[in-house]
Amino acid sequence: MSEELGDVGPIDYLVVEFPGNRMTGEGFPLLVDLVDRGLIRILDLMFVRKDDDGTVTGMEIADLTGDGKLDLAVFEGASSGLLGQDDIEEAATALEPGCSAGILLYENVWAAPFAAALRRGGARMVASGRIPVDAVVAALDAAEAAR
Repeated sequence: MSEELGDVGPIDYLVVEFPGNRMTGEGFPLLVDLVDRGLIRILDLMFVRKDDDGTVTGMEIADLTGDGKLDLAVFEGASSGLLGQDDIEEAATALEPGCSAGILLYENVWAAPFAAALRRGGARMVASGRIPVDAVVAALDAAEAAR
């Protein structure tokens, strides 16, 4: 199995909350563009809703808005099977009641050659993470104020 993963880039996930279940679809063309340019590969894309009573249910991609304006057919079938019920429940803990969310699992294809070269050289990933944008802005503001 590890030989099969030799050319795979880092795998990341995002959970994006849509307050009040309002999804405009504005980001979807940009997501498609990232895939079309070969920067990422979508492994899983699923949507969930957290009702006011805390009940979490999955949503079909085609039924997200019900207004007929948002065509997500391009994402249909984006399911590797890596995301399971436990992942959905974990993601739902971050959601406010009355909101929905998209859960995106993706490969950073742009980094695959770099990652493969490191693995061939015997390197291994020992830590990774993300710095939230708000934290970066706060740190830059603090650095500027200290000058």
